[in-house]
Amino acid sequence: MKASATKEDLCLLQSKKEKVELILSAFTFALIRSAYFELVSALCQRIPQLMKEEASKVSPSVLLSIDDSDPIVCPALWEAVLYTLTTIEDCWLHVNAKKSVFPKLSTVIREGGRGLATVIYPYLLPFISKLPQSITNPKLDFFKNFLTSLVAGLSTERTKTSSSESLAVISAFFECLRFIMQQNLGEEETEQMLINDQLIPFIDAVLKDPGLQHGQLFNHLAETLSSWEAKADTEKDEKTAHNLENVLIHFWERLSEICVAKINEPEADVESVLGVSNLLQVLQKPNSSLKSNKKKNGKVRFADEIPESNKENEKCVSSEGENTEGWELTTEPSLTHNCSGLLSPLRKKPLEDLVCKLADISINYVNEQKSEQHLRFLSTLLDSFSSSRVFKMLLGDEKQSIVQAKPLEIAKLAQKNPAVQFLYQKLIGWLNEDQRKDFGFLVDILYSALRCCDNDMERKKVLDDLTKVDLKWNSLLKIIEKACSSSDKHALVTPWLKGDILGEKLVNLADCLCNEDLESRVSSEPYFSERWTLLSLVLSQHVKNDYLIGDVYVERIIVKLHETLFKTKESSEAENSDSSVSFICDVAYNYFSSAKGCLLMPSSEDLLLTLFQLCAQSKEKTHLPDFLICKLKNTWLSGVNLLVHQTDSSYKESTFLHLSAVWLKNQVQASSLDINSLQVLLSAVDDLLNTLLESEDSYLMRVYIGSVMPNDSEWEKMRQSLPMQWLHRPLLEGRLSLNYECFKTDFKEQDIKTLPSHLCTSALLSKMVLIALRKEIVLENNELEKIIAELLYSLQWCEELDNPPIFLTGFCEMLQKMNITYDHLRVLGNTSGLLQQLFNRSREHGTLWSLIIAKLILSRSISSDEVKPHYKRKESFFPLTEGNLHTIQSLCPFLSKEEKKEFSAQCIPALLGWTKKDLWSTNGGFGHLAIFNSCLQTKSIDDGELLHGILKIIISWKKEHEDIFLFSCNLSEASPEVLGVNIEIIRFLSLFLKYCSSPLAESEWDFIMCSMLAWLETTSENQALYSIPLVQLFACVSCDLACDLSAFFDSTTLDTVGNLPVNLISEWKEFFSQGIHSLLLPILVTVTGENKDVSETSFQNAMLKPMCETLTYISKEQLLSHKLPARLVADQKTNLPEYLQTLLNTLAPLLLFRARPVQIAVYHMLYKLMPELPQYDQDNLKTYGDEEEEPALSPPATLMSLLSTQEDLLENVLGCVPVGQIVTIKPLSEDFCYVLGYLLTWKLILTFFKAASSQLRALYSMYLRKTKSLNKLLYHLFRLMPENPTYAETAIEVPNKDPKTFFTEELQLSIRETATLPYHIPHLACSVYHMTLKDLPAMVRLWWNSSEKRVFNIVDRFTSKYVSSVLSFQEISSVQTSTQLFNGMTNGSIMEGLALWKNNVDKRFEGVEDCMICFSVIHGFNYSLPKKACRTCKKKFHSACLYKWFTSSNKSTCPLCRETFF
Repeated sequence: MKASATKEDLCLLQSKKEKVELILSAFTFALIRSAYFELVSALCQRIPQLMKEEASKVSPSVLLSIDDSDPIVCPALWEAVLYTLTTIEDCWLHVNAKKSVFPKLSTVIREGGRGLATVIYPYLLPFISKLPQSITNPKLDFFKNFLTSLVAGLSTERTKTSSSESLAVISAFFECLRFIMQQNLGEEETEQMLINDQLIPFIDAVLKDPGLQHGQLFNHLAETLSSWEAKADTEKDEKTAHNLENVLIHFWERLSEICVAKINEPEADVESVLGVSNLLQVLQKPNSSLKSNKKKNGKVRFADEIPESNKENEKCVSSEGENTEGWELTTEPSLTHNCSGLLSPLRKKPLEDLVCKLADISINYVNEQKSEQHLRFLSTLLDSFSSSRVFKMLLGDEKQSIVQAKPLEIAKLAQKNPAVQFLYQKLIGWLNEDQRKDFGFLVDILYSALRCCDNDMERKKVLDDLTKVDLKWNSLLKIIEKACSSSDKHALVTPWLKGDILGEKLVNLADCLCNEDLESRVSSEPYFSERWTLLSLVLSQHVKNDYLIGDVYVERIIVKLHETLFKTKESSEAENSDSSVSFICDVAYNYFSSAKGCLLMPSSEDLLLTLFQLCAQSKEKTHLPDFLICKLKNTWLSGVNLLVHQTDSSYKESTFLHLSAVWLKNQVQASSLDINSLQVLLSAVDDLLNTLLESEDSYLMRVYIGSVMPNDSEWEKMRQSLPMQWLHRPLLEGRLSLNYECFKTDFKEQDIKTLPSHLCTSALLSKMVLIALRKEIVLENNELEKIIAELLYSLQWCEELDNPPIFLTGFCEMLQKMNITYDHLRVLGNTSGLLQQLFNRSREHGTLWSLIIAKLILSRSISSDEVKPHYKRKESFFPLTEGNLHTIQSLCPFLSKEEKKEFSAQCIPALLGWTKKDLWSTNGGFGHLAIFNSCLQTKSIDDGELLHGILKIIISWKKEHEDIFLFSCNLSEASPEVLGVNIEIIRFLSLFLKYCSSPLAESEWDFIMCSMLAWLETTSENQALYSIPLVQLFACVSCDLACDLSAFFDSTTLDTVGNLPVNLISEWKEFFSQGIHSLLLPILVTVTGENKDVSETSFQNAMLKPMCETLTYISKEQLLSHKLPARLVADQKTNLPEYLQTLLNTLAPLLLFRARPVQIAVYHMLYKLMPELPQYDQDNLKTYGDEEEEPALSPPATLMSLLSTQEDLLENVLGCVPVGQIVTIKPLSEDFCYVLGYLLTWKLILTFFKAASSQLRALYSMYLRKTKSLNKLLYHLFRLMPENPTYAETAIEVPNKDPKTFFTEELQLSIRETATLPYHIPHLACSVYHMTLKDLPAMVRLWWNSSEKRVFNIVDRFTSKYVSSVLSFQEISSVQTSTQLFNGMTNGSIMEGLALWKNNVDKRFEGVEDCMICFSVIHGFNYSLPKKACRTCKKKFHSACLYKWFTSSNKSTCPLCRETFF
C-alpha cells in the first residue's frame, strides 16, 4: 500500500511540474519560504532524480537565497543548500557562483550571520567541502577572502554582545582553517597564507580585545595545534608529517614574535599582557577543555528521516577533509589527543623557549625599571611554568649574598635549587616593599618556587626560616589565604601550617593585639586589621574537619581573645576598646561559623559566655556602639547555633549553658537593672532560647529554665525586698488592715530608677516560659504555676503603687508588648494548680497574695465558682492570722450576703470578753472588727440590731479600757497595735452612720461625736508624725468620720430631725461643727504651707481629701469668725476689714496649690464669702464721680493678683494653641491644677460681680476691660470647651428630648469622685462661659465684635448652637415671674437691665432730658446724669459720652448744633 501510494505521488508531482512556478512566486512569506526549502530537502532525499531534472529551477531558488537572514527560514534554507549541493552535481551550471552566490555568502558571514551565527556557521564547513575546485579557483584568493570575512564577523556588535554568536564564529573559523590546511598541506603558499595572514593576525587581534579572550578561542587554537601535532606524530607518510612539522615550526616562530612584541615594551598594554598570559596557560595544558564542553550530539541532520538501512552507508565530512557523497555534519574532531597527558615534543620545546624568552624580558624590566606589570606577568608565567630552568634564567649571574647569611641548611638548599635561591635573592625583597598594596601575585611566585623543592621537609624548612624573620604579617596572611583557596597549594605548606614556628608566632600575635595600647591603633587601623584577619583565618578555616594550624595553638589564641573581652566587660569605660572588640567579634564569628565539623575548644565556651554577657547588657554599662552590639549578637548566636547542632549531644555538658544560666540568675537577682537594661537582657535571652529550640531537644530548654529558677527562699527574699509603699492604697481604701509598722519611720517616696529584683526575675522567667510554651514544652515540678504566681505578684505590686514612677509604668507596658501576661500564659500552658497555690500563699502570707485573688476575680480571669471551693469551710479561717484576715478581706466584695453573714457570725462572739491586750491583736478585737468592717463596707449587712450591738460593744471597750482610745494624746507614744484597733473602730463608726437606718440613742450620739472630736484633736496635735503611715491613716479615717457626720447633719430635713435627740442639732452647730473647723482650718494652712507641690495621689497627702471635703461644710459664720493669724499685704488697695483680708490672703493663694482637693475646698469656702464683699466697696462709691475718663474699680485685690499669676501660667500652657483648637488637659497633672485654679478663680470673681450693685458692676466691668483679663479668659475658654459639650451618658436617651449638656447641668466639683475627672475642666470651662454671657453680656459682645473673622465665626456657631437657647430659656423664665419688661443693653442679667430701664423712665418724668449722644438719662457705665451743657443750644450731655464723642470724631463741636463746645 505504501509503495503504490508513493508512486502515485510521484506521478502526480511529475505531471504538475508547471505548478512549481506558482509555488516559487508565493514564497515571499517566511513560513511559505521555510516550507519550500524543507520540501526541497525532502525531495532531494526521496526523489533525487526529479530534482536533477528540475535543477535549472531548484538551484537558483536555493543558492541565490543563501543570504536570507530570516530566523524562520534560515535553518531550512541551509539544510536545502547542502542537499542541493549533494544531490544536484551540476547545480553550479545554473547560477553564477562568483557573481551571485559568493558575494551574498561573503556579506552574510562578514556581518556575523546577522544574528544567526549559531544557525548558519555550523553549515560553513560542509558547504566549502562541497565546493568543486573549478568554481573556487583561484583557490588561494577564495579561501583568503572566505576566512577574512569570517574573522570580520567577530567585529559586529551582535557578535560582540553574544557569547554564543561569538563562539559559533570562532568554531567555524578554526574548523574551516583546519580543513583548508588539510586539503592544501604541502602547498607552501597556502600554508603561509593560513598562518601569516589568517591565524597569527587573528590571534594578535584577540590579544588586544579582552572581550574575545574570555571565550573559547585559545582552546580552539590549542585543539587545532593538538590535532596537527597528533597527525604529525602518527602520520605514516613522511612528507605529510614533515609538512605538518614545518607548519608548526612556522606557527611558533610567528607566535613568539607577536608575544615578545607585546611584552617587550616599557609600558606594556595591560590587556595584551593578560592575553599573552591566558594564551600560554591554555597552550601549556596537554588536553583542550573543549572536549568536556562539547555536547554529546553535535550532529546537524534530520535523523528521523534516514532509514536504518541507509545509516551504514552514511559518510561524514570532517574538518580533516574526508569527503563523500552523502553528508552529515559533525563538530567532533576525528583524531584523539595524546592520552598520556604530556605535551607533544613539537609543542613543549618551542613553548618553553617562548616562556624563557618572555621571562627574561620581564625580569629585565623588573630589575631595571621596577615594572609591576612585568612582575605580574612573570608571576603568571611561573604559576604555569615553574621549572628550575626558568628560575635559573631569572637569577642570571647574581651572587648568593643574602642566602650566605642564612643557616647552613637553607644555604645548601639555595645552592642546590635555583628556585629557593631566587626566593631569597629576589622575592623576599619584593614582598617586604611597603608601598605595594596588592601583592598576591608575589605569593603565587613563592608557591611556584616551593613547587621546585624536592619534598615537604624542604618546603617546611624554607617557610619556617621565612616565618621567623623575613615575612611580614601581611605576607603570612596572603600565603595562608592562598593555601586555603587551593588544595594543591595547601598540600605544599601543610607541615609548615601545623608546625610550632607558625603556631607560636600566631599566639604571640594574639597576645600583642589584645594587649596593645589601644590609643596607638587609631593611626594604623589597616595594619592591625590585617593582623586580626590573619587570626580569624587560622581559626575559621578548616580542611577535612581539621584546623589549619595545630589544635593547641587554636586553644591558646581563643584564651587570649577571651581574656581581652572579659576585661572589656568588667571595665566601666570601653570607648577606646571598640576597635579591639570589633576585631575579636570578626575573629570569633568566623571561628564559630566555620567550625561545623570540628569540636569546640573548651576555652571557646568561655569566650562565647563573655560575648553573650556583653550583648545582654545595656549600652550604658558596656559603652559599646550599636554596630558593635549587632556584631556581638551575630557572633554569639553563631556560637550557640554551633553548640546545639553538635551531633554527639555534647551540648548537654556545655559549660556555656550552665554558666550563662547562673549569670542570668545573678543579673536579675543581685544586680540593679533599669527598664532599658532589662529589655536588652530579655532580648538576648529571647535570641538564646530560640536558638536552643533548634536542637529539637526539650530536655535542654527545661534544664535551662530550671537553672535560672530561684528556690523558695530566694523568691521570699526578693519579695521582702520590694518597697512597702504598695500598702498605701489598700490601707487607705480599707481593703487590707494592719496593726504593725512595716514602713521606715522617716517615710519618703523612693526616688529610684532601678527595677526591684523580683520584677526582673519574674519578667525573665515569664519570658523564658512563654518561649517554651510556644513550642509546647511541658515544664516539670509545677514550675509554670510558680513562675506565673510570681509574675502576678510583681504586677500586683506595680498596680497598687500610688503615682508609680515612669520606669515602673514602662515595665508594665514592656510586658504587655512582649505578651508576658497571665491571660496569654494560661492559654498556652496548663495552669490548673495555680489558684490553689495562690490561696495557699494568701492564707500563709496575706498582703499582695490576697489582693492577687481579688484582682483575678475582678478582671474575670477566674470565676467566683472556681474560687468557692477554696473558702467553703468558713471555720477553717479561724483562729485569725494575718494571712486568713487578708484573704477574707479580699474575698468580701465577691461574697454573697449569706457568705458574709457566715463570716460575720464567726466574728461577733469573738468581739466579746477580750482582755485589754486581746483587743488590739489580729485574733482579737482588731482582726474580727476588720472583717466585720470589710463585710459592712460592701453594704451587705442591713441588720440594725446587729450594728447597734457592735456599737455597744465598742462603747463598753471605752468604759473598760479607755486608755486604748487615742483621745487627745501624743501618738508617738502609741503602739502600732493600738493605732490599728483605733483605725478599725473609727472605720466602723463611719460605716455605721452610712448604713444604719435605725435611730441612735442620745448616749450613742454623744459617744460618736465626742470620740470624733477627740480623735480630731489627736490628729491636730500630731501633725509632725504624719510621715508615719499608720498615723497618716489614723488622720484620714478621723477626718472621714468628721466628714460623714458633717454630711449627715447637712442633709437633715424636717422629716429626719424628728428621729434625733432634742438638742442634737443645736449641739452640733454650736459646738461640734465649730470644733471640727476650728481644728481643720489651721491644719489646712499648716499642711499646705509645708508641702507646696504634693500631688493628691501621694500617700503623704492622703488626709487632704477627707479633710478638704470636711471643710466644704464650713458655714459662712464659722469662716467669718476664724482664728487664723493675721496676714496682710502692704500697699494692697482694698476696702475690706483686716479679718476678711486675712481670710482672703490666706485661702486665695491655695487655688494654685498642686492638689485638687485643696483647690476645691478653698473655692467652696471663698464662694460663701463672695456675696459679703461688694458691700465694702459700696460705701466708697461716691469717690468714683463724674470724671473725664470712664472710672474703674478693681474686684478684691487678692483675687486679681492671683489671677495675674494664673494668666502667666495659662499663657505657658495654652498661649501657643490657636483659638478653636481644643486642648485636652491630663487629669491631675500640673497643668490640670493651673487650669482648674484659673477657672475657679473666675467663678469666684463672677460670683462676686453678680452680688454687687449695678453701679459697682459698671466699675468692676471697666476694670476688667482695661486689664483685658476677660478677653484672655474668653480666648482660653474656646481652647478648653469641647466641640460637643454633650454629656456622654445622654447619647442613649430618648431622641425627642433635649440632650443634657455642660450648659444645662450644674457642675458638681466632688473631691473624692475621680471617675469624672476627664470632664472637670471642659465642664468647668462651659460653666464659666455661661456665667460670663449671663452676667457680662455687653463685654462679651464687645470682645466678639472686635475679634478676627475666624474667631468671630467659631464663637458665633458654638454660642448659637449650645448656649443661646439655654440663656433665653432661663431669662424668659425669670421674666415670667415678674411684671417688668425686656431689655438687655448693660452688663448684668436681663432683669437687672429692665430695672435700669424703669429708672430711666422715672427720671425722665422728673424732667431730666436724655443725653443726645446715648439717648439715656442714666449713663450705662457710671450711672451719672447729663450735666455738661452746650452754651449755644443749651442741651446737656454725659461727661463720658462727650469725651467719647470728641476722641472718636476728632472734633470739639456740639453733637447737636455743631458749634464749638466750650
